[in-house]
Amino acid sequence: MATLLPPPKRQKVYYGVPEPDPEPIQPSLNIIVQFVNEQDGAPIAPAVNLPAGVARQTLEALEDEDHVPFAFHVALPEDATKPNAPTRIVISKSIQEDVLNHPSQAFSEENILIIRCAPQSVFKVRPATRCSSTLSGHSSPILCASFSPTGALLATGSGDTHVRLWDLNTETPSHTLVGHTGWVLCVEWDPIERKLATGGHDGHVRLWDPKSGKSIGDAMKGHSKWVTSLAWEPVHINPTASRLASSSKDGTVRVWSTATRRLEYALGGHTASVNVVKWGGGGKGGKGVLYTASSDCTVRVWDAQGGKQLMILKDHAHWVTTLALNTDFVLRTGPFDHTAKRPATDEEAQTLASKRYDALVSRTPELLISGSDDHTLFLWSLFSVPESEGGRSKPVNRLTGHQRQVSHVAFSPDGRWAASAGWDSAVRLWDCTGGSGTMGKFVATLRGHVGPVYRVAWSADSRMVVSASKDHTVKIWDLKTYKLKNDLPGHTDEVYCVDFVADKVVSGGRDRTVKIWKN
Repeated sequence: MATLLPPPKRQKVYYGVPEPDPEPIQPSLNIIVQFVNEQDGAPIAPAVNLPAGVARQTLEALEDEDHVPFAFHVALPEDATKPNAPTRIVISKSIQEDVLNHPSQAFSEENILIIRCAPQSVFKVRPATRCSSTLSGHSSPILCASFSPTGALLATGSGDTHVRLWDLNTETPSHTLVGHTGWVLCVEWDPIERKLATGGHDGHVRLWDPKSGKSIGDAMKGHSKWVTSLAWEPVHINPTASRLASSSKDGTVRVWSTATRRLEYALGGHTASVNVVKWGGGGKGGKGVLYTASSDCTVRVWDAQGGKQLMILKDHAHWVTTLALNTDFVLRTGPFDHTAKRPATDEEAQTLASKRYDALVSRTPELLISGSDDHTLFLWSLFSVPESEGGRSKPVNRLTGHQRQVSHVAFSPDGRWAASAGWDSAVRLWDCTGGSGTMGKFVATLRGHVGPVYRVAWSADSRMVVSASKDHTVKIWDLKTYKLKNDLPGHTDEVYCVDFVADKVVSGGRDRTVKIWKN
């Protein structure tokens, strides 16, 4: 039988309109580039001849085949710098766009361009592959889990009204915290690891000493319905006696002084349940700002000093159920970096925390992502525009693609990526770098779960995402291939919570067990 050839390709018809001229190919200039270490100025490799239009991601690939995130910048000559203006040009798109087309006109293709490189992650987290411990003790489903800032302890809250602390070095129970009279719905560590705050279905907020397992004073009462989330004041703003914010189903947010355990002020603008509260480190004068998301379809922004309302963000069409800040990781871990060095004094803790926070926001201002039951997320950069210019309460981008409600969203520790989990069984990745036009760009969908995904968490090096689902599994995703790296089955029912610290993953859920996974 004769081989049938495919039909010829149809020519594009313009229906009476003259065919447009093909766009001329822009000539790409070549430039000699010398990569040097940002810290000591030592050359990393011999000078290379590169096209000026090469993208920043390609420069990263040149530096390291194993995808270490790098930041690149070029120092402006002294005669080209203006007073109070930046002294360096950060390469965010390409050499052509950022350096050669810079308004200062300080560089040309005839220069040898010295690009300073700074690795963004100097350590690598090993992916968890096996379950090293299954810890029983709770007599009801585990509803929340959170690592301490140093990763030495884990706190889990359960429907049995108890909070349990687990020692992660020995993988054994440490203390049982008894005091709540209803389900424990949220646990949150003080960033210096001195206190643990818990909120429950009884409407009470409690503080605990993690060393002794004893309650610090009586419960802080005031909410008339259950507590939905907790947020600590950042260490770089107040290292001695951080305040605590609690949000509730009763539509209010209360800010407590942890030194006196008294109410400082209450925020009462929402008309329905406040589902989540976040305490950001930015705002006016860097004094801190509170973000609250509610079932009244709004996100509200408050001055953390006195509780004055700054903005109402009304773009969502349904309940707003989750918030994430690109500074979440550095705010949560405070002065503790990957070296886990413990500060000797409050002043040292404040200095270390401030240095980590400033290093992150110097690249990108504090960003907020809100996720909703309207199947969408919004990306906001609320304090990057001076107050004199209007329109700063408009979203930078609308992130669409989920087919059902968004259950959780989390930023990577380096603030460059965001991962969102949905009831459509998918995890979606978003690129939160670049200018206002490309920020929040969709990157990939991570598919593999066969039930709603409840929570996501990032590894400390921003190279892996872990997700917990109704399908009884925990999955680790590889961000180089956007495919499943490791499937961690073992739970016998829905997995409600997951957290990632160092090279350990901890999960808990409806089967009442805590599982620790490691390499």
